[in-house]
Amino acid sequence: MKKIALLLFFFSKFVFAQTDFPIDTTYTVKSVYLKVKKEYPHVSIVQPRKYENVNQKKEIVYKQINSRKLHFDAYYNNSNSLNPAIVIIHGGGWKSGNKSQMEIFALEMASKGYSCFNIEYRLSPEAKYPAAVFDVKNAIQYIKTKAKKYNVDTTKIAVLGCSSGGQMAALIGTTNGNRTFEDTNKKAKFSSNVQAIVNIDGILAFKHPEAKEGVVAGLWLGGSYEEIPIIWYQASPLNHTDKNTPPILFINSSIPRFHAGRDDMIAVLNKNGIYSEVQILQNSPHSFWFLNPWFDETINYTTQFLNKIFKQ
Repeated sequence: MKKIALLLFFFSKFVFAQTDFPIDTTYTVKSVYLKVKKEYPHVSIVQPRKYENVNQKKEIVYKQINSRKLHFDAYYNNSNSLNPAIVIIHGGGWKSGNKSQMEIFALEMASKGYSCFNIEYRLSPEAKYPAAVFDVKNAIQYIKTKAKKYNVDTTKIAVLGCSSGGQMAALIGTTNGNRTFEDTNKKAKFSSNVQAIVNIDGILAFKHPEAKEGVVAGLWLGGSYEEIPIIWYQASPLNHTDKNTPPILFINSSIPRFHAGRDDMIAVLNKNGIYSEVQILQNSPHSFWFLNPWFDETINYTTQFLNKIFKQ
């Protein structure tokens, strides 16, 4: 009976869509709020605002693997001018979460003149690393083919991610032009290169004195560090940081484990003369970007950094 109960508990965390791929539903804005509120009783979930100058296009298919379709949601300014773009990667421990969780963030940045794209990618219950990296890079390539439709300046694209999405954003940005991280099954007219990175509380190294990555990371990477150390090394953005890395903004909570490898990465960036910023939200929890009072501060730091990099 005990084994049956454990199995039921495990499978209760997953639902299966019509396409028969598993979805972990444990990471939601509500679950974050309920957890954080215990320690920070003053917090509230960020609510939608009115954005009259922003167009929205939902569920755009950018990639298909057999019967599985991957989508993004687009949010862009009504103007006819070409604008910088932000490719946004949600968090959830590489196993949960979905693109809709970043909708308010995307709307806010779109209202400030950025074309924003919230990306659906395959999570660890469905596909192991590097599938998710390939997916987001394919999305970037697709967006470049539709640049005029979404008012995108293809020379000014930033990749932004939160938590595990922050790790992915940093990995995608530090592997510009690296064929190992390109989906060779997909022929692309454009590169997946980006010109800026915004890492919001995502690790830079899986194996690091500050890191506490274990089972969840192993589920995504395909095994424990002891089993596949090369993969853990390869998936760490710190190990790809060099003279070709784009400028990067780190927005961090006050919890050290979520910026493991950041200071080492900054040392490499400084050595190569690459601009970086660190903004720490003091006395803040992880997943602060969903919540007041930290949301507006996060938006402001992101806007100021990207305006500087893209000379807006």
